[in-house]
Amino acid sequence: MQRPDLHGAPALDDHQHGLNKKLKSGPCYQHPKRLEVSIHFSEEAQVHVIYDIIARRKVRPEPSGQYPPPLITKVPRNYIENLCSTMADTGGWSTIESDEGLFTSLIENLGVKNVQFEELISLDADTIRSLGSVYGVIFLFKWTREAAGARAEAPLDGTYDQTASEKAILSVILNHDSPSPPLPPISIGAELRSFKDFTTGFPPELRGEALSNSEAIRTAHNSFARASPFADETARPQDEENAADVYHFIAYTPVNGTLYELDGLQPYPISHGACDPSSFPEKVIEVLQRRIARYPPEETHFNLMAVVQDPRPRAREIGDVETLEREERKRAAWAWENTLRRWNFVGFIGEMMKGVARMKETQDGSGKAFDEWVNNAKTATQKRLNMRR
Repeated sequence: MQRPDLHGAPALDDHQHGLNKKLKSGPCYQHPKRLEVSIHFSEEAQVHVIYDIIARRKVRPEPSGQYPPPLITKVPRNYIENLCSTMADTGGWSTIESDEGLFTSLIENLGVKNVQFEELISLDADTIRSLGSVYGVIFLFKWTREAAGARAEAPLDGTYDQTASEKAILSVILNHDSPSPPLPPISIGAELRSFKDFTTGFPPELRGEALSNSEAIRTAHNSFARASPFADETARPQDEENAADVYHFIAYTPVNGTLYELDGLQPYPISHGACDPSSFPEKVIEVLQRRIARYPPEETHFNLMAVVQDPRPRAREIGDVETLEREERKRAAWAWENTLRRWNFVGFIGEMMKGVARMKETQDGSGKAFDEWVNNAKTATQKRLNMRR
């Protein structure tokens, strides 16, 4: 039986934990699923150190106390280069919204099929159950040390982890890519399959580093960032006084009969007791209610989304025209909203203002009409500001 892992890839099973028992003496150690390969680019000597750490995590020492030679996973070269060359790409991770249509398009761009996100507006088990096959939920909340509890780690250097949404999403997606009745398996696509095969058995911190350096995942993520020439994602205040609110994503999903909380700020998955897909709605609502209860009653900055099976294939199969039309309208609205997110309206607004200014100037050669228009705009703006106070 496999245990869930923190960022999506399953933990080592009993067969892999007993790998050292299958090792035999000789110059080359092999395993049916782990083939030793040679790496010929000496400038990336870090590879050997990284894989040595991985191998020592995956096998126990011999009776003599010595570890056997490391086993190196056979993976595409680009994954090795991405992992070791952390500074090769200066592009960072942009801030994206917590939105059902955005997250659905994000995983589809990564190759995931027949899965979508549904925003939940109430903590109601019946609402979750009405969505059909539910693989898990993604919970967004404002991170505070008091509400997180003593066991929680703060975001590194006081900054927001821009990959938190991907870690939460992949924690659900990659733990349900194999049959787990009654939930159908998720088709994760070639890109995420390669990522999962590469990172299986990694310690959590190294798996998070691999995700951060995945160009494909980062590109898909950044494609949904708002296009603003004034936003600098790299300039974030480090002191608590000037820092903005920090928001964080975590995932809850049933795996192998247990409800797990998967949080990138935790060193390991957190078990919340026995749970199967049929009892998941009630179980996860209880856990979420306890977590929300840590916050003051006036706190409302929460967002909850369910990871569910796309209902359209089933609707086509049974001829449910109403459901199919409703879902297609929803997809069209999501596509429109995602297009607006990517569009930079600064140039459009600038040209519009120029046109209005020229029109006002032609109305009165003395410029009085233009000055009056500007003053009226200032007065209206000040009035709205005063009403907000």
